Amino acid sequence: MAKNQKTPAKRTQEQVDYEGAEFSTFALEDAEDNRMMRWAYGIAIVFHVCVLFTPLISMAQDEGMTKKEQKLYVVQQVRFQPPPPKQKKEIPKPKAKKVPIPDPTPDEPEPIRLDEPEPEIDLPDVSDIVFGIPDAPPAAEPEGPIHVGGDVKAPEKLQAPQPQYTEIARKARVQGVVIVQAIIDKEGNVTNVKVLKGLPMGLEEEAVKAIKRWKFQPATLNGKPVDVYYNLTVNFRLQ
Repeated sequence: MAKNQKTPAKRTQEQVDYEGAEFSTFALEDAEDNRMMRWAYGIAIVFHVCVLFTPLISMAQDEGMTKKEQKLYVVQQVRFQPPPPKQKKEIPKPKAKKVPIPDPTPDEPEPIRLDEPEPEIDLPDVSDIVFGIPDAPPAAEPEGPIHVGGDVKAPEKLQAPQPQYTEIARKARVQGVVIVQAIIDKEGNVTNVKVLKGLPMGLEEEAVKAIKRWKFQPATLNGKPVDVYYNLTVNFRLQ
């Protein structure tokens, strides 16, 4: 029985040694594989870095070359001077030669010519000459009434009786101004009265009646009386 128990122990030791040898071989292979993988990763990383940076370097070089190749050219405008104007050549005119006329009667003596004195001209005295612009003809007298202004002098009021206040306007306390346009004739009378601004309750009519009784010194043009249009005003005020 003892022999039978020792035999399994030896087998177990051999198996252990065999397994240890296999494990060490596997560990060496695994280490070798890991080393090869690290080298492969390193080579791949270096390759990718070269692939990425090669275009950038080439682009930078191209930009540098283009910057070096670019040259600045300054174009100057050439200004041509116009040719000088051609001067016309003056053709000299042939001078006329005086040909002496032969004397038809060389034997006869030439007559003697005496200068006759110029007749005297009688000039009027300076005091008799009148310098100046003649007076213009008198202006034609205008037909019909004209407006005051310029050479037309305005008429002057001589008599101006005040209008009567109507009772209804007095009670209503109506106040204001009546403006009319009238014609003042050559005698200074007021005619053709036209109301431009009136007042109610009979005040407008009373103003027209009063204005027709007014008397003026007529307007004049160049010292002559003329008919003119003239605006007249009547004030209605309650005291």
